[in-house]
This record gives sequence, structure tokens and C-alpha cells, in this order.
Amino acid sequence: MATVDYRSLAGDILQGVGGERNIASATHCATRLRLKLRDDSKADQAAIEKLPGVITVMKAGGQFQVVIGNNVPTVYAELGKITKLTDDDAGSDEPVAHGNLFNRFIDLISSIFSPVIWPLAAAGLLKAFLSMATQFGWLDPASQTNVILAATADAIFYFLPVFLAVTAAKRFRTNQFTSMAIGGALVYPSIVALAAQAEPVNFAGIPVVMMNYTSSVLPIIVAVWLQGYVERFLTRVLPSAIRNFTTPLLTLLVMVPLVLMTVGPVTTFASQGLSAGINAAFTFAPWLAGAVMGGFWQVFVLFGLHWGLVPGMLNELSTQGYSLLMGPLVAAVLSQAAATLAVLFRTRNKARRTVAGPAALSGFLAGITEPAIYGVNLPLKKPFYFGIAGGVVGGAIAAAGGSGATSFVFASLLALPAYASVGSFALQLIGTAVAVVIAFTLTFIFGPREEAAAAGADAGTSVPEAVSVAPAAALAVPASSAVPATAAGTAATTVAGIVDIVAPVAGSAVALADVQDKVFASGAMGKGLGIIPADGHIYSPITGTIKAAMKTGHAFGIKSEDGVEVLVHIGIDTVQLQGRGFEAAVTRGEQVRAGDLLAVVDLDVVTEAGYDTTTLVMVTNTAQLGSVEPVAGGTLAHGDTAITVRV
Repeated sequence: MATVDYRSLAGDILQGVGGERNIASATHCATRLRLKLRDDSKADQAAIEKLPGVITVMKAGGQFQVVIGNNVPTVYAELGKITKLTDDDAGSDEPVAHGNLFNRFIDLISSIFSPVIWPLAAAGLLKAFLSMATQFGWLDPASQTNVILAATADAIFYFLPVFLAVTAAKRFRTNQFTSMAIGGALVYPSIVALAAQAEPVNFAGIPVVMMNYTSSVLPIIVAVWLQGYVERFLTRVLPSAIRNFTTPLLTLLVMVPLVLMTVGPVTTFASQGLSAGINAAFTFAPWLAGAVMGGFWQVFVLFGLHWGLVPGMLNELSTQGYSLLMGPLVAAVLSQAAATLAVLFRTRNKARRTVAGPAALSGFLAGITEPAIYGVNLPLKKPFYFGIAGGVVGGAIAAAGGSGATSFVFASLLALPAYASVGSFALQLIGTAVAVVIAFTLTFIFGPREEAAAAGADAGTSVPEAVSVAPAAALAVPASSAVPATAAGTAATTVAGIVDIVAPVAGSAVALADVQDKVFASGAMGKGLGIIPADGHIYSPITGTIKAAMKTGHAFGIKSEDGVEVLVHIGIDTVQLQGRGFEAAVTRGEQVRAGDLLAVVDLDVVTEAGYDTTTLVMVTNTAQLGSVEPVAGGTLAHGDTAITVRV
């Protein structure tokens, strides 16, 4: 299998089933590529079975299933490179987080924004064209045509929490429609109105500090993350008869008030403190305040702290006719746009260039930086930092000259006339130019080059990267030697070349040949056994590294230091449940000991959905080992020896 060309295999399978047009959908589970064909008669099953790397082909559940084994994620990734069939959550493994906490945070934000980058870029570009049209008198700002076009351009930014609810739900494996309902509540007109009114707000007698959640980012992401814990808890404790409607009901009742009563106050108090500090700095050191505003305005927006500064800007405009707080914002915005422009010229990644072009244009002309930041600068990190650096210097220069805006405008090139009559317009232009030059130059010289082959996920494309899926031995699980007992009292041991693989769950042992899945029963995936589980707690049968952890929580691959590769597959065909009833306790890359919890499964959910709960434990690299001997049958306790392996 190691010599198989998976790119060629993906193309041969595609051809064998009648081409992309004959495939209605494509997913994969732990061992097989699952295709729904429009016309089964066009598929040459015999030819596909003869392909190197294909174990067998079967038709079940309305699917054309090509059994690949451990390397199915690699084949699926290659299929995604030559078709538009795959998506980023169809059973692929959760990416392993790397780096410090801040880098992981950036990676999280970037991955959640990735699917909506193209619509954001398109809307930003439209907004830039509308700004030009109204600025140069081509379109009457008061016309109904402009109202309709402005709504078209603004909607995705205004309702951004609802869009992010969908992508965050995929990331955190929550019910996306419940997530959308939470996001919708945050931007519901009456909630927006409560945030705008001066009167105190309370919920059931509890004071609520309101904020405006339109265009916000972090509140909905935090809400969906917490939603996942609430849903999984409710799934475990609620009776199955009422679970389907009670879980979203209780989740909404808990999450919406919780977000309003926690995120709102925290963000509001933080932004008020920030506003007070910056206003004070404008009094004794305008250049310092300008440096903070110019450098960190986009960071404030990211965390929702900018809402505390907006009232100050509006108050300045109403009382003195201009706002000094807005003076450094041109440098802040255009420096990020300049960094994005530098990426456009520097990167070899075609997908990234495609995003960077319109994103830079919308930043320069309309002051819309979401596509630039979330689609380009933030995922690449360095351009974002260089944009901050340019903003710091440019903002300090603009504020030192007393620059300010005479109207509430989006900071952009087209908005520069609003800054012409306050303070030194020359220093505003100089500061802006310096910010642009610094951000562009640093990014162009020191920014990531990105190779063309790395086209990808961060650029908002739908093509999954091969590196984001499990490697060739993804579903194999090795066992380490001399394993100490776990807290549960179980152990997998190696003595004189013998490795004991323990039962991951208590229950009745079933010979692999009697399992109700012909692929597993045939032994094509390796030797092992089935266990009809007595409870829903599934533990690791061996000590090693998690090489594969399906998002659906139904299958795990573990590899030991001894080279033993084990697949734990909870239930038969349970990938169809799409994670319902499953809660994974580990992710890919984690080290586990024999007896550590892998997952919790609600057996009632599986049974009521019509699926077999038999849990399979298989040594997937049987052919490379001396011998693999499963127990003959009987009842096993969790931790009992289930398979004896000679390495």
C-alpha cells in the first residue's frame, strides 16, 4: 500500500464511477470512500476493485463504497484537488493546533472565516464601487437604487454573526441551525434597539449591559463554542423521546441570555476603559494616542472593543464638528490594505492572490478590511503584524498634526476629503503614505512567499490540503511497551515481543467473521473482533498516539511505539449519524494510555436510528506482524485482554 500513487488512484476511481458528473456527493469514514452516484450503471465495480490501493467495493445504504483502509483520508484529499465534490467537514480529521495560544487563536479565527471570505470580498468590492459612484456623483446617495445596492453590499457585514454561526458550528460540531438562531438573536432589531437606548436593561430582574453585536466576531464564536458543551450535556441527560426538540430549546434559553449577560458587560467595560485611556492620551500626548489608534484599531475591531470608541467619535462630531479620534484611522486601515497588496505581489499561491486583489481594493477604496484581514493578513500572521507597524507610525504622525474627520466615514482613500479641514492635512497625507509604505515594504520583503502547491484552505478555497488530513497510516494504532496501569486499572503490555490489546469497552465478544459488515468480516482490514458494548464509554485499547480521530466521533486510529496499528470503530455504518450521539474525548496527535477515554456514545441514539452498536477492534497492519490472535468469545470486562499480538 505504501507504493500506491494516491493522486492517480483518486483519478482512476473518479473515472471508474463515471466521472464527477455522476457523483452526487462524496464523503469518507474511517476506512472507505463513500460516494452517492446518480447512475449506478455507469460505475465499473470490477475495474475499481482491481486498482492498486483498493481493498474491495461494496454497495450499501444507497452508497457506492470504495474500501481503501487507513489511507482513505489521503485519497479523499486527492479527490478534492481534482473535483469540487469534497468539503472541509465531511469526516476529515480535526486539524492539530500548533504554536502558542495566540497563534492557535489566529488559526481558529482564520478557519472559521475561511468559508465566507469570497462573499466578504465580493461585498467589500461592491461597497468600494458604490463609494466611488456616490463620491464622484455617478449615483445619488439618496436614490432608491443606492439604498438597494447598499443593502446588498452591507448585509453580510451587518449580519456577520449569523454567517459565522454556520462556520463555527462546523468547527465545534454543534447544530448549525441552533447556532444561527443564537447569532440571529444577537442582531435582532429589538436587541440592537436595546443597545442604543439610554434606559437600563434587565433580564428576569438581572441587569444586562448591552452592546451592539452587529458586525461582531468573537461573541458568536464564543457562544457557539459554549453551545457545543451545552448540547453534548443535554444529549447525554435528556430522554431520547424528547431530546430532539428539547435540546435546541434549552440551548437557546441558556445561550442567548448568557451571552448578553457576559460578553456584553465584559466587552463594554473593557471598551469604555480603552476609550477613556485613549481620550486622556489625546490630551497630553496626541502622538501616543494616534500610535495606539493607528496600530491597534483593527485589533480593537477584532475583539469588539471599537464600539466603546464610536460613541466618543459621534460625540466629538456633534459637539465640536470634528473627531480627533478618527484622525489616525486612515493609516490603520490603509496599512492593512497595503500589506494585503504586498501579499498579492509576493505570494505564489494562486488562490491567495485571487482573494488579495479585491480585498486590497475594498480596503483602499471603501475602508472594508474584513476580507483583507480574515482572508489574507491574519492567516499569514506577518502581514497583519506589519500592518499594525505601519499603522502605529502613520497614526502617530497624523495625530501629531491634529488631524480629524468632519463626518463619520469609513476611513479610506475616498474619505480623505473629510480630513482636509481639521489640523494638518499634509501630515495626514504623510502619515497615511508612511503607513502604506511601511506595511507594503515589510510584507513584500519579509512576508511569507507561499508556494503554489500550498493552495488552500486559508485563502478561502474549498480544496482541502493534503497536510490537513491524516497521513498514510492514519488509522493505525501502535502500542507502546511496558505500559503502566491507567487510572481505570487497565494496561496494554509488551513481554518478549507480545503485545496485549485490551477491550475498549465491557461487553460480549463477537468473532470478526460474524460482524454484520462484509468488509470488516472478511478480514481485509486486518484481524480483530467485535464487542457488543454494555455501556457507552469507549476507552483506548492500547498506549500510543492518536493518528486519526474522526470528527463524527465514531472511529479512532492509534499507533503504538511497537508499531502495532489499531482501529477502534464504534458501531456499524455509524458515520451516517454525522456525530449525533457521539462525543469524542481525544483529538488527532494526542498521546493516550491504555484505558484512557476515547469517546462517549449514546447507545440508545445509535439503536433508535437503526444502527448496530457492535464496536470493532482491529489490528490494521496484521500482515506486517508476527501473529494477531483475538479471544475466541465470551464476555469481556473493560481492560481484559482482547487481542494478543506478536510483534
